[in-house]
Amino acid sequence: MGPLVDVDWLQHHLHDPEIRIVDCRFSLQDPQAGRQAFLAGHIPGAVFLDLERDLCAPPRPDRKGGRHPLPDPQVLAATLGQAGIDNTHHVVAYDAPPEGGMFAPYLWWLLRWLGHERVAVLDGGITAWKAAGLPLSHKPTPPTPAIFTPNPQPEWVVDAEFVAHRPSGTVLVDARAPERYRGEVEPLDPVAGHIPGAINRYWQEALEASGRFKPAGAQAERFTGLSGEIVVYCGSGVSAAVNLLALHLIGKPARLYKGSWSDWVSDPSRPVARGED
Repeated sequence: MGPLVDVDWLQHHLHDPEIRIVDCRFSLQDPQAGRQAFLAGHIPGAVFLDLERDLCAPPRPDRKGGRHPLPDPQVLAATLGQAGIDNTHHVVAYDAPPEGGMFAPYLWWLLRWLGHERVAVLDGGITAWKAAGLPLSHKPTPPTPAIFTPNPQPEWVVDAEFVAHRPSGTVLVDARAPERYRGEVEPLDPVAGHIPGAINRYWQEALEASGRFKPAGAQAERFTGLSGEIVVYCGSGVSAAVNLLALHLIGKPARLYKGSWSDWVSDPSRPVARGED
């Protein structure tokens, strides 16, 4: 199983005992919207995991670590076990692209950070599932608890100290919308702008209008000319996962600055750039 599966594949494997389907729809503007959408209709057999309750640590009062801090590996492993996921299962994550298309790639990255490679994103998410006329369930399926043993990959993550003193040649990629990168608007964080030296590759440009990922050739075009170590960030380390998956599709490894912009601006002494770098 590659990093993406389509609705035909999932339809044919829907009842395979080794498959676990995770609905991770969420809205940064309305944190209850994802769970409400799940209850209103989800892919049969799916369990729901909430971005802020299940897939991130609680934010700190001083904002260090950003709005969506990296969860403790043992806590996340326990959450996955309660959701019925163990180390033998193939996990298929879905959300509601294109606008809500960042959350399944985040779970894809998060599970791989925990050492679990058996994970894929449903390409096009529930949007494609509905467009294909496939059935929805309105009744949650209680999971059978399992044991998930984590094997975290700490080298996949960098912090603000690394970013501030990154080696020459490191490419820093900002996944936020261009107007946020340029500092023209900032709807979520107290300071507008970007980390000096970062380039902008908006995460939604990795997706077709349908919400499916663009093919590898188009992804390669987005990242043409990037060489050396790549570090990606966004507002809080969630939408950057779309770029991480896109880079994975073209064989380019990259690391995540998980705290991202919301962590960077928690220290007023850190420099901020505006406009185009």
